[in-house]
Amino acid sequence: MKGIEMEEIMNRRISPPVPLGSYPASDVTFLLKDLSDVSLERGTAEREEAIQSGVHYSEMLPVEYQPTEQYIELFHETLQHTARKVALAVAAVSEMIVAQRGTANTVLVSLARAGTPIGVLIKRYILERYEADLPHYSISIIRGKGIDENAVLYMLQQHGSDAELQFIDGWTGKGAIRQVLIEACESMYSKYGITLNDDLAVLADPGYCSGTFGTREDYLIPSACLNSTVSGLMSRTVLRDDLIGPEEFHGAKFYKEWLDSDLSNVFVEAVTPYFREVAAEGLKLAEEMQADPPEITWQGLADIRSIQETFGIDNINLVKPGVGETTRVLLRRVPWRILVDRLDNPNLRHILLLAEDRGVPVEVFPGLTYSCCGIIKPLKGESE
Repeated sequence: MKGIEMEEIMNRRISPPVPLGSYPASDVTFLLKDLSDVSLERGTAEREEAIQSGVHYSEMLPVEYQPTEQYIELFHETLQHTARKVALAVAAVSEMIVAQRGTANTVLVSLARAGTPIGVLIKRYILERYEADLPHYSISIIRGKGIDENAVLYMLQQHGSDAELQFIDGWTGKGAIRQVLIEACESMYSKYGITLNDDLAVLADPGYCSGTFGTREDYLIPSACLNSTVSGLMSRTVLRDDLIGPEEFHGAKFYKEWLDSDLSNVFVEAVTPYFREVAAEGLKLAEEMQADPPEITWQGLADIRSIQETFGIDNINLVKPGVGETTRVLLRRVPWRILVDRLDNPNLRHILLLAEDRGVPVEVFPGLTYSCCGIIKPLKGESE
């Protein structure tokens, strides 16, 4: 045992969670401090300048994009067309989790916020398929600052120091969060002697940086279309010394005022009816991956370097690969241009709609591993 003794860790006082989010309490517990009453939002241009001048992205929030009626229609249409595909990916990932870890001691840990709806689906699948009601939490992890250690310690206090924490996210881009998770697990061991498995389960792994995934196709997971209104009405997570005390979780806002337009449970309820239909196929996919584990090549990073070279971009953080990340660039950053593998890619309809809406040029970039890639307009300094 290194550093602090386990008994002391397990007895450390951590402020307990408060009810948050629009999911049923049975689906997920958010280990986040409620910052709903704090003014944290900054306009896109102001926030972009702050980020690229060195202010950390987790110290403020973007103004949430209010989608047009046409865009909401696209969400529903995409959900209708991909619900079975998402369910199959959930089944494959869930079956791999059960095969690798069992159900007796496993705790599902979604990385807020994109991981949360996926974690809810995985929890529901395992409950339906194995009658195992696994605990599911949503916690914060921030590039440049790491994982919420208080949240990790709280889960171990609740479920025992030998609990198997399975981290979950929606998709991979260039693998930045996967890298932060690897470093965070190393840090938890060096500081506390706690051994965590840094495996990150995702629905789609176009970045080739995860070993537990449903597919490596870079397609639109409908929950990537929107922000808080498909993630339990929760904001991005926030970490600022003046807001978060030493015994508290990282923070977030709960946008209760948007309950009438919340689609979080609509997304979940559209996917879950397919679980029974895809279970056998999902199990087969999981068994194939168990028998012949897929290589983790970080192949997506080679794409990024090629793009950096082509466009003379020094800062890798300005390049956001994949459908999910490109969507985020268009929703809450200052986009410079969007690169696509081909213009007739059916996964890109919402990307082309958003780009047109914001007047952002779209270019074909032959040989792209991903369906698309968003490039943030370079100003100066560091970026998200």
